[in-house]
Amino acid sequence: MNKERKKELQMYAVEVRELILRATNSSGTGHPGGSLSSADYFTYLYNEEIRVNPKEPKAPERDRFVLSKGHVAPALYAVLALKGYFPAEDLLTLRKIDSHLQGHPNMNTTPGVDMSTGSLGQGISAAAGMAKGAKHLGRDIHVYTLLGDGETGEGEVWEAVMFAAHYGLDNLCIAVDVNGLQIDGYTKEVMNVEPLDKKFEAFGCDVITVQGHDFCELEKAFQRFHGNKGSKKPTVILMKTIKGKGVSFMEDMAGWHGKAPNDEQLSQALKELEAERVKIREE
Repeated sequence: MNKERKKELQMYAVEVRELILRATNSSGTGHPGGSLSSADYFTYLYNEEIRVNPKEPKAPERDRFVLSKGHVAPALYAVLALKGYFPAEDLLTLRKIDSHLQGHPNMNTTPGVDMSTGSLGQGISAAAGMAKGAKHLGRDIHVYTLLGDGETGEGEVWEAVMFAAHYGLDNLCIAVDVNGLQIDGYTKEVMNVEPLDKKFEAFGCDVITVQGHDFCELEKAFQRFHGNKGSKKPTVILMKTIKGKGVSFMEDMAGWHGKAPNDEQLSQALKELEAERVKIREE
């Protein structure tokens, strides 16, 4: 990846983070912490990787994305808005009773959402089913899913991974946002799921660990996914990230898992993001 493209993606990610904060502030509720930690993943996925077209959101041959950790919907919504699936101003209706942007993704109301999710562990099962369906039909469709590291404490996750490996779903790319925190605190203290790399490998996956805020490392990870075509192995990308990334008072704080910023906090956060934008321009 050349320097200019990397800067473009970094600037895009700043905008994604701004939209996440504005949406959760407007609703007075939501999950900013994990949304911010996964903003770079979404930025890369929807600008460099996934084959979708906002003008044809239901195109049969499109790639699929399933947000297994459905509570970070603000990040997905922000990117879908920027890609043109719906107006960006809709983000300010997040979680409101008459909005199509609810707290968890709804495939029946939101353009660009391929699966309704919310209950942790179920999304990866749906993604594995989609990948198996594509294989059965002989279609060149890639299926992507994003989990949280806390989510991997759910037994259903490992049933789905076992299924994916058994059926040789090398068209399935599983990303895990390893930010080390969940709603009740540090994941290692609530329910230690490490070593995740050894667990996924033992279940028959090809595993790569990356710095989840580095676009060059994300690029290499997705290249490896494509290089695995024909291997009959699902690909797992373990992304080391920081919960609340981009906002100093939210970073690595479990309290921001499911709490929206008030107006004063929003103002401070936006100032920090603007400073990051200036820094990127000057690099």
